[in-house]
Parts: sequence; structure tokens; C-alpha cells
Amino acid sequence: MKLPLYDPDALVRLGTSSFSSKDWVGAFYPVGTPPGAFLELYAQQLDAVEVDSTYYGLPRPSVVDGWARKTPEGFLLTAKFPRSIVHGGQGAKPDGRLVLAPDATYEDRDQFLATMRRLGPRLGPLVLQFPYFNRQVFPSAGPFLERLDTFLADLPRDGLRYAVEVRNKSWVTQKLLDILARHDVSFVLVDQAWMPLGDELAEAFDVVTAPPVYIRLLGDRNAIEAITKTWDKEVIDHADRLERWAQLVVSFMKRGIKSLVFVNNHYAGHAPTTVRRLKSAIEKKLDAE
Repeated sequence: MKLPLYDPDALVRLGTSSFSSKDWVGAFYPVGTPPGAFLELYAQQLDAVEVDSTYYGLPRPSVVDGWARKTPEGFLLTAKFPRSIVHGGQGAKPDGRLVLAPDATYEDRDQFLATMRRLGPRLGPLVLQFPYFNRQVFPSAGPFLERLDTFLADLPRDGLRYAVEVRNKSWVTQKLLDILARHDVSFVLVDQAWMPLGDELAEAFDVVTAPPVYIRLLGDRNAIEAITKTWDKEVIDHADRLERWAQLVVSFMKRGIKSLVFVNNHYAGHAPTTVRRLKSAIEKKLDAE
């Protein structure tokens, strides 16, 4: 079974985290492709992308309008909430006084959401990606979960979808999942250096807190950057892990649950190739059903 592109009823969409890597020219984009043409060419091969740049600052309306203009009807763009909201402060270390704090973050939240709404039907879930919080930032999960509960309750809806990713593995508890389910927010399953894999969590919990299931294959940044700092080919073999992710996605598909899966360059070295590998693994498992 071939996974279709631009099928509104598709149970899985695959894409990459960002589309703007200049190292993809010659490996994914044709030789000589200028950056301004990346997204349009990307959308000819994949029908969803996770925008990474919004984490580093509020996007300009003109930039978001360009994303819409360069992609066809049915394309899906997800994006990360700005760092000012999920990290707090401007320093390298998170500031627990500011993370999700209404007085510190709601102005940026409102501006971010208003700008992202310009995508209309192309807009997918917006991701609250939290860093690892040590005890100096939050002494335990409790204060963070209270802050998160309030923030999610205050989020505008009107068709907007949200997802939450945490990097403290001990904080992945039924209490967290119950909060997300109560607010109809997706729980992000992540393949990242110190977090448990999705199938491990799915054995312990019902990880489907809201549709769609949101999956991010991120990898170990330090490990891969010790091997390469260019992103034109895979340098790590994650075949076994991709098989596990494919099996999990197929299990969701069999339940009629939609999934979004995004791959980062830091996962194996070249996100588009990894997407193709994962797509093939999913298709083979569907054919074997």
C-alpha cells in the first residue's frame, strides 16, 4: 500500500523539521535551487512540514503569507511556539519564573497565534516544546503542571490545535496525560537522546490524548555533530528504531487514529532520506497485514 500525498483522509502524514537546509541542495533540491524556492519544491515531494524557525522568534506576517503562497491547497504546516513562552528569558538556562507565566508570555502568545492563523486551512498543530527543566527551574513536576494546566485552559481554540512535548522523562505520567486530554491537546512522542521511545510509552499509557498523534524523530544532537555538521546524507543507521516507529504508526492507523511524523536532520543526518525510509517501512507493514 502506497501512502498518498495530499489526501485529506490520510491516516499518516510524514515530513521534516524545517525545509530550509542549504545542505539539501543537490541531495533533495535540484542543484542551483535558491533558498526562496525551497518550500515550493519541498511541497512537490512531501505534504507536511514542521517549521522550526518560529521557536527562535515571532514570525513576520509577510513570511507566513509566503508559506501559504508557496504551498498548494492541502499542504500542512505545523510550528513551534516561541522560545520566550516555553523557555523563559533570554539566557541559555530556562527561567521558571517566566515559563508560561501570563504576564510574561501572553502578549507573545497572542501575536504568534494571530500571525499563524494567516495560514488558514494549511495550519496544523502548534507545538509547545519544553526543554529539560532541572530542580532550579521547577523543583518538581507539580508546579510545572499547574502552570501548564492554566496556560492550556487559556489558549484560544476556534479550530486551532496544539501539542505538548516534555523533556523530563519522569514527568510523563498519567497526570500529565490527563491534563492534555482534558484540554484536547496532543501529547508529543519523541525519539530523543534521553526520552523513552513511543512504543515503550504506549505500553504503559494511552498516549492518544487528542488527535492527531504527533511524533518527532530528533536524535542525539551531540552524538551526530561529533560525526558530521553537514546534512546531505545519513550517517547513522536507525533501521531498528524506524521499524519500531513504523509499527507504532500502523497500530494507530488500525485504530483509525491520524498521526503526524516529523524527522530532524540530527536524527540520522539527512531528514528527507529518513522520511523515505520510514514511509517504506510503514508501507511494507501495511502490505503484510
